Amino acid sequence: MIWFWCLVLLLHQIFTSPTHMAVVSPQDPVLLVGSSLTATCTLSPGLELHASFLYWTLNGNRLPSSVYHVLGPGALSVTLHNLNGSQQQSGDNLVCHGRKGEVLGGSCLYVGTPPQRPVNLSCWSHNTKDMTCSWSPGGPGEGFIRTRYTLKYKLRWFGQETVCTDYNRGINTCYIPSGLAIFTPYEIWVEATNQLGSASSRVVTLDILDVVTTDPPPDVQVNRVGDLADQLTVRWRTPSALRDFLFRAKYQIRYRLEDSANWKVVENVGNQTFCRLAGLRPGTVYFVQVRCNPVGIYGSRKPGIWSDWSPPMAASTPQSERLTGSCDAKSGAQTAALRRELKQFLGWVRKHAAGCGSVSIKLYDQWRAWLQKSQKTRNQILIIHQRKNYP
Repeated sequence: MIWFWCLVLLLHQIFTSPTHMAVVSPQDPVLLVGSSLTATCTLSPGLELHASFLYWTLNGNRLPSSVYHVLGPGALSVTLHNLNGSQQQSGDNLVCHGRKGEVLGGSCLYVGTPPQRPVNLSCWSHNTKDMTCSWSPGGPGEGFIRTRYTLKYKLRWFGQETVCTDYNRGINTCYIPSGLAIFTPYEIWVEATNQLGSASSRVVTLDILDVVTTDPPPDVQVNRVGDLADQLTVRWRTPSALRDFLFRAKYQIRYRLEDSANWKVVENVGNQTFCRLAGLRPGTVYFVQVRCNPVGIYGSRKPGIWSDWSPPMAASTPQSERLTGSCDAKSGAQTAALRRELKQFLGWVRKHAAGCGSVSIKLYDQWRAWLQKSQKTRNQILIIHQRKNYP
């Protein structure tokens, strides 16, 4: 509604006859928060109306007569103290009304603060092809009146100052679509300006190669590891942008249980595109995601910018076939069971892998799968035996 009254006042001034009904002064003042203002409504000569019948509104709310002062038959003033910030950036509406409520004249008040230095300026580049920068206002008072932000940048040593023009990607964000150089640092800063002053952010110096991010890794696949009940494998492809010779990649994986919101992150995946998750719950659905961080190969010490996580992929671990027993087994019994299992494994190695110089994780996995199948067979024999003895 406030913007509507400003429009009404503007149209009134444009389309009314040269003899205005009233003039409010000062017109459209710009004031600091906490200021006081005295405004005067002066009636046009010959208007058959006395000032004592007039009244004032601020943003549509009638002001009490205790703040009025009749200056004469044709003039009424109002005094406002300790003004708050404008309710909207187009200004607050101070309007002079006749006895029947008609609008005689008005003024827009702009009450705010000078801008403070913008903060949290950061930039990122998608595959080195463009750059996006964002920042935060320096103070909350900048929202009271319209504050304009301008992103500027130039090559550090010999570049010409350039103004970013695309501010449609988000609040306090500017997008530079093309024409960027690599291997040369940029100086980037933001200028904030309103009717009460201006301020500039600190200058950020960066190389495009240090702020590159990519799309998430594509083609993420999650699969079982044979019959192993506690493991899953994760595979993915390198983002196409990282096939460039300028970068190598490092990856992170995170996974969670189907009924949990807590993710567990695997930090040290490195630059491989394959990982095995171990120690999982048997017979359980897991959601898995992967993300990528492009690292420049030319000695950059920057931490890099992680991509978004890939869409979650779901997979379930196999059901465990092991017999469940008491949870309070003594340590001696546990040690004996471990010895028996180790003896079985060594016997299996001698039988199936004679001549091998070392035992690989792949060989161990094969043995565990064989062990689970053997356990399943023993369970089936035990059930048949029980049925024969207890009809």
